[in-house]
Amino acid sequence: MHDTVSNQNFVEGLMLDIGRRARAAARPLAIASTEAKNRALLAMADALMAAEAEILAANAIDLKNAAESGLAASFIDRLTLNAARVAAIAQSMREIAELPDPVGTVITEWDRPNGLHIERVRTPLGVIGVIYESRPNVTADAGALCLKAGNAVILRGGSDSANSSRAIHACLVKGLLSAGLPTDAIQLVPTTDRAAVGALLSGLEGSIDVIVPRGGKSLVARVQQEARIPVFAHLEGLCHVYIDGSADLEMAKKIVVNAKMRRTGICGSAETLLIDSAAIATHLQPLIEALTEAGCEVRASATVLRVMPGLTPATEEDWRTEYLDAIISVAIVDGIGGAIDHIARYSSNHTEAVIAEDPAVVERFFNEIDSAILLHNASTQFADGGEFGMGAEIGIATGKMHARGPVGVEQLTSFKYRVRGTGQVRP
Repeated sequence: MHDTVSNQNFVEGLMLDIGRRARAAARPLAIASTEAKNRALLAMADALMAAEAEILAANAIDLKNAAESGLAASFIDRLTLNAARVAAIAQSMREIAELPDPVGTVITEWDRPNGLHIERVRTPLGVIGVIYESRPNVTADAGALCLKAGNAVILRGGSDSANSSRAIHACLVKGLLSAGLPTDAIQLVPTTDRAAVGALLSGLEGSIDVIVPRGGKSLVARVQQEARIPVFAHLEGLCHVYIDGSADLEMAKKIVVNAKMRRTGICGSAETLLIDSAAIATHLQPLIEALTEAGCEVRASATVLRVMPGLTPATEEDWRTEYLDAIISVAIVDGIGGAIDHIARYSSNHTEAVIAEDPAVVERFFNEIDSAILLHNASTQFADGGEFGMGAEIGIATGKMHARGPVGVEQLTSFKYRVRGTGQVRP
């Protein structure tokens, strides 16, 4: 018992020190020049390529440990690094360096009748805590995105990727050093003790401004329940595709198969297909056949089963399930109104798509559905910061705060007002 308490005290002390150092680094970082930040990012990319052998050797240790602990194949795939993946991480750094610097950008400005000139200007958030599982590339992506937006970051990776993350982090520190930026700007929590996560969620006595979790549902749920500071996250991606009676059938088939099957394990993968009752005779069977031919299991509502009786019946739970697998639930709805009602009831507010040629249907879909990302005649798999032209992303957010959808450099900033006067006083 005494050992447990002393260990917890040690972890708390360690984390408070990391928080204080991050807060101290955030001040010079907030005013660092774009040129210095870009120089650091390019030096990080070069350091990553130079350290490829060390990174892959560290990753081999993580993979051996993962195999011995019986980690799921999907986790092992995310954990695995090879020469191509290391090169992709370095390339991502270079792409982030090429992005416009959001810090100091004037979002909008206006003049008041009394002569005051008011500007709303982007500023860094300050210190960001990132908690993630088994994806060593997040160490680099999160570090680089936070740096570009002028933020200090505290990274807490999963224990399964600890060796890989340490090797990558060493390259990030080299980049900061070469550009003359504080090395405490990107810190990696050096312990795998779970108490470190609790400490981060407490905000480290005011040192952390925002937490970003990157991982499975249980991790994100814990963060959202325990965090004492704002969280940018989504709990799950329960994404819908609605096929309107006006939809082009060939386009609908191509989009639905891509939205579900391109990569079934990502948060933008479609989980429910809604088909307009006006399209039962024309669209239902071809769409379900296209999915089945692609290797997807279909779970069907009672109305669908009346037309195609051989399918697996859907339960109430299916409409609430993020499968992350080659399974989709299919229901018939009464036009766009029925689709909006179903999505409002079951959606996780992540991403939804409408396939339609009728502009009035598209307008209602865009106006009445409150998910972070809405698409017309395109696959839900585009729910990604890279596809939005944001470079890498730190995650997808479904909350109602300013960061919604892909969280890139711009979303990692806040704003302040600059008011310029010529001697005005308030009457």
